[in-house]
Amino acid sequence: MTRKKTTDATGSGTALSPVAVSGLDFEAALAELEALVGRMEEGEMTLEQSLSDFERGIALTRTCQQALTAAEQKVSLLVDKDGETALVDFTPDND
Repeated sequence: MTRKKTTDATGSGTALSPVAVSGLDFEAALAELEALVGRMEEGEMTLEQSLSDFERGIALTRTCQQALTAAEQKVSLLVDKDGETALVDFTPDND
């Protein structure tokens, strides 16, 4: 089975696997996800291309959700120390 080359957020046409998603920051993952959704909404892709992009979209969505969860947990760790707000270091659980 041949996999379609997936265009990344930069439009470079580089094939990206779900494994590569873990290295993306939130903004890059979200931008790529938005581009991917736009391509899928055009309806010009084959079934194989659609499935490949859907798989990539799931991986990108999970990356975005993990980044949002980590940010939410960091914000919740703000504590009031001696009248000043300080941020406590946070190490996320990697499931």
